[in-house]
Amino acid sequence: MYAYVARQPILSRKKQTIGYELLFRDGESNAFPNIEANQATSRLLVENFMSTGCNPALESPRSFINFPQESLISLVPTAFPKRKIVVEVLETCIPNDELFSAIKHLHRMGYIIALDDFSLDAVWDRFLPYSHIVKLDIMQLGIDVACEYVKQRKQQGCKRHYLAEKVETNDEFQQAFDAGFHFYQGYFFSKPEIIKNRVVKPEELLTMQLYQEVCREEVDFSRIEQLIAQDVSLSYQLLKFVNTASVRLENPISSFKQALVYLGEEQIKMFVTLIATAHAAINKPKALYKQSLVKGRFCELMICRIQNGTPGQQAFIVGLFSLLDALLDRKIDDVLEQLSLDREIEQAILLREGLLGSMLELYEGIDKGDWKSIDQTSRLLGFSPRTVEKTYQDAEKWYQMISCQSNQP
Repeated sequence: MYAYVARQPILSRKKQTIGYELLFRDGESNAFPNIEANQATSRLLVENFMSTGCNPALESPRSFINFPQESLISLVPTAFPKRKIVVEVLETCIPNDELFSAIKHLHRMGYIIALDDFSLDAVWDRFLPYSHIVKLDIMQLGIDVACEYVKQRKQQGCKRHYLAEKVETNDEFQQAFDAGFHFYQGYFFSKPEIIKNRVVKPEELLTMQLYQEVCREEVDFSRIEQLIAQDVSLSYQLLKFVNTASVRLENPISSFKQALVYLGEEQIKMFVTLIATAHAAINKPKALYKQSLVKGRFCELMICRIQNGTPGQQAFIVGLFSLLDALLDRKIDDVLEQLSLDREIEQAILLREGLLGSMLELYEGIDKGDWKSIDQTSRLLGFSPRTVEKTYQDAEKWYQMISCQSNQP
């Protein structure tokens, strides 16, 4: 399954690209689909900031993203790094007190605010001191009106930056340039370019179960951790979300519980709400997902038995994420680079090093029917090949159990 996004460059007065506006697409047709604005924004954020590895659509200094009314009031932008996005306030937003309060809060937090398709209506005047960029649609307003507005503001010593949208000819560019516009966007420079990227999305039922959990008056973090651990894409998206939501992690992540602690209740709610709003349910390669879960459970149970009952969360992550390359059609080292995992976990997945790496080797020995290798490894670790076989069977039974639970209405 692929995610699609169109990006259109935004240029400086020197015609240097300073960022891209990201435009939601649900296929290779370069047009906005028939979809509600909040859902489009949620899917764009989920599919391009959480669900993928190295996304070419994001390889720019700034991503200009349209946020409709509901997402702004809910402070959805705060879930994403302020150094990487520009918050575009859609022209369809209602300039009421709720929106004003949200924009002031985002401004105080250091987010760059852009007023999209600015209408020149006085009802937006109180928003201007908290806006860094004002985007003027020169096609809708008329090039002369837009240029006169910018000239007047510059004469008044206004320090805001003005962006000319829908620039389609060299004459329009020159007129906007002479009027003092700082940035430019339009077909004269480039049409939106479609970017296609592989995504992994969670099962809709698990997503809805998570959504129900975070909507409870008292959030059960243990239950959330349990649900997330059942799905490899949710697990991957959670850790990716931690990295985008946190400026700097003090310690490498070694468990889902640790990731949840990093986020806190509000950010967890944000994470699950975005996933649920995006309705991220697709047909997935079931065999790969089953293998990921069984592999994770096998590694967890083996470590638990070796260490006399010590929980094996790290081992579960090792098994679960060891097939991300197949799920994402990417090199495993490129995928792991996006996640702040404990070095021991990374080395186990990449090089089969350490005790965790041995767990993967044991599972892969079963998968290949290489009982000679299993016998050697198991005896070195101090247990019998029969224990390995029994652990594999227990992992299969666990998968069947959670599959039945997930399919219950």
